[in-house]
Amino acid sequence: MPDFDDKSAHKKDHPPCSIANRSLAFFYGGFGAVASSLLSGLKGRKPSEESTDDSEEEDSEEEPKLKYERLANGVTEILQKDAASCMTVHDKFLALGTHFGKVFLLDIQGNLTQKFDISPVKINQISLDESGEHMGICSEDGKVQVFGLYTREGFHENFDCPVKVSKLYVRVFLCCLPKLLLYEKNWLNRWKTSTLHEGEGTITNVQWRANLIAWANNMGVKIYDISTKQRITNVLRDNVSLRPDMYPCSLCWKDNSTLIIGWGSSIKICVVKERGHAELRDLPSRYVEIVSAFETEFFISGLAPLADQLVTLYFVKENSDHMEEEFRARPCLDIIQPLPEGYEEISSDALTVRNFQENECRDYRLEHSEGESLYYIISPKDIVVAKERDQDDHIDWLLDKKKYEEALMAAEISFKNIKRHEKIGMAYINHLVEKGDYDTAARKCQKVLGKNMELWENEVYRFKTIGQLKAISQYLPRGDLRLRPAIYEMILHEFLKSDYEGFATLIREWPGELYNNMTIVQAVTDHLKKDPTNSTLLTTLAELYTYDQRYDRALEIYLRLRHKDVYQLIHKHDLFSSIEDKIVLLMDFDKEKAVDMLLDNEDKISIDRVVEELRDRPELLHIYLHKLFKRDHHKGQRYHERQIGLYAEYDRPNLLPFLRDSIHCPLEKALEICQERNFVEETVFLLSRMGNCRRALQMIMEELEDVDKAIEFAKEQDDAELWEDLISYSIDKPPFITGLLNNIGTHVDPILLIHRIKEGMEIPNLRDSLVKILQDYNLQILLREGCKKILVADSLSLLQKMQRTQMRGVRVDDMAQNFSVVVFHCRHMFHKECLPSPGTIPGVQFCNICSAKRRGPGSGILEMKK
Repeated sequence: MPDFDDKSAHKKDHPPCSIANRSLAFFYGGFGAVASSLLSGLKGRKPSEESTDDSEEEDSEEEPKLKYERLANGVTEILQKDAASCMTVHDKFLALGTHFGKVFLLDIQGNLTQKFDISPVKINQISLDESGEHMGICSEDGKVQVFGLYTREGFHENFDCPVKVSKLYVRVFLCCLPKLLLYEKNWLNRWKTSTLHEGEGTITNVQWRANLIAWANNMGVKIYDISTKQRITNVLRDNVSLRPDMYPCSLCWKDNSTLIIGWGSSIKICVVKERGHAELRDLPSRYVEIVSAFETEFFISGLAPLADQLVTLYFVKENSDHMEEEFRARPCLDIIQPLPEGYEEISSDALTVRNFQENECRDYRLEHSEGESLYYIISPKDIVVAKERDQDDHIDWLLDKKKYEEALMAAEISFKNIKRHEKIGMAYINHLVEKGDYDTAARKCQKVLGKNMELWENEVYRFKTIGQLKAISQYLPRGDLRLRPAIYEMILHEFLKSDYEGFATLIREWPGELYNNMTIVQAVTDHLKKDPTNSTLLTTLAELYTYDQRYDRALEIYLRLRHKDVYQLIHKHDLFSSIEDKIVLLMDFDKEKAVDMLLDNEDKISIDRVVEELRDRPELLHIYLHKLFKRDHHKGQRYHERQIGLYAEYDRPNLLPFLRDSIHCPLEKALEICQERNFVEETVFLLSRMGNCRRALQMIMEELEDVDKAIEFAKEQDDAELWEDLISYSIDKPPFITGLLNNIGTHVDPILLIHRIKEGMEIPNLRDSLVKILQDYNLQILLREGCKKILVADSLSLLQKMQRTQMRGVRVDDMAQNFSVVVFHCRHMFHKECLPSPGTIPGVQFCNICSAKRRGPGSGILEMKK
């Protein structure tokens, strides 16, 4: 369709529309791309005065609603020799009528499938039934034909005037002359004729939907209900000054009850409604309500529905101020939103059809296919197809506006529906690279390149060429898809030249299988020759050794660097055999972690081995043995004697708890060490544990001079001799006497202490101490009395319960025999003759069974004690 690429359209050589900001759509070959530009202020200007400078045109930021393509193939050849007069659209094919009386059947792409020579003059209308199996044709010479496309049946009629319109329905045919004729097939397959309307001039258009027929003549539009055989209404023609043959009426049914009328510059939307039963009387059962009516600025050549909107084909004719002739511009295809008293323009496209300068309003027609939302603009020398834009077209527009991000997003969302744009992502990446936004371009590679290894490697080399390998490094595939090792090695070498930290990050993030480990190890080793103490390179080298399973070398580096991952490395790879001679280094690095690790893995590194390694570092040995003792008091028992000195040297606060908890500690050795260091509290504990409590108490009183501690010690031992020693030592020391008076009341009779106090001795807080002694004594008396009351009450209650129990009757079952029976309270019964002789208590006998149970098997009869 190269002739559709009308370059003159770019030059605004004719004023296309008189309304400002109307977009002009230009058509190109191929898929029929649409270019739009804003045209404003061109009304009334001569072609010679119009600017041809393309810089004055601005691209519209609003996306077009429709796309266009010229119907070509067989249509092109037909219209070169003939001119289109009418066309009808079916879901299966197209039927084109010409001025030379020919009818052509075409497929959807415009290829010729069949040809009919109908008349030597113009074909006025072609009609198809719903099945597409029958065709009705009327022509300018008065011929009307109805025939089957796949059968021999048919109907032919000649009239003495041109037949402008005909309409074929199932077994029904309408023929429009100065009167409207209805042809119906009866059961004998014969056509029956009836007149629906006449007397108002030539009928120029008819449309049939369900039970409703609408037709137009010079007076207006009529609507007829074929089911009730009633004419419903007459919609009068508005602009009677326009010639009806030059500006014919356009009719279109939106649905089974909504009729759209376009005539001249007027549009009306009519809805057929049912009357209520109370309104019927002599009126038709239906009536018409005009729900919207408005005027346009141009002349209507065709109408078609688009959801709740309208597609309108406008004929544009204007008078130039400097020209005597009328000027015919390109026809416009608009999408409008009808409102009750007006409309809103959604989009407007000026169409470059062939020979548009020679066409009149009556030369254009708009046909549509409801199934696919296709709109055919028919002119004598051209047929253009308009269709709703799909997702591919939307992406085309976004790319044209350089909205790559939105285009890529749209492609991702609708990836199942798009047929083109496989390379949209690459176009976006190229755009970002050209713009210098390398980071974004690299990030988008993940989405765009996906799992295409070739594309990935090409992009890596492109980023290398522009010196941006670092930008793409973090986005390289490292999962199921992996590039050649040389790609990853190239990027690592790039980082190693200038960015040690970035290099280390990649080594941590990238799996070791991505590249040749030995190659990178050698590269790092070479760099370490220049900077042997660089901690970043050393750490990275240790990680590389780990990937290569050379754990010993990695461990040496970690220990030298005191790196936190050393413990994780040991655990993960079970390197305990490698650290037996490195225990001191581990503890110097982190004592707590090292000891915990050694104790947790005692089966791999024995206690004896650890003690041997730490023999020259007693402070570290103490930490290890202390934690071992806290975990288990018995595991390190052979080292408890050594621990006494370690605690005394490095951790005295834990010495006393150790001495208390350890049962393997030699007391004499401990006592010797504590006495040498003058550890009084520890010595006191050891003396008391060894049985020398009097010496321990003496040390508390003489060296600690702590009466409270002495009293507490005496309480713990609960020895009368200790209390005597404590009193004897305290008798000449008033502060000690005060302490004793306040605390010994519950263990020793305070009178013993008070009698031994010398007369005239001043004792601090004596009055308070005496009051406390009296209060304690009073409390004891009260407690004793309370306990006595409780005991008496309990005893009485139990005695009463025993009496009630013993006084109850006991049922005896063997009273039928003449024997004397003895029944005990335990419910055991004996013949009196069977009981043994009474015990030592006269008149008192006991159950032999229960007594034997208390004494055990084979006890015999219990002998009662006095």
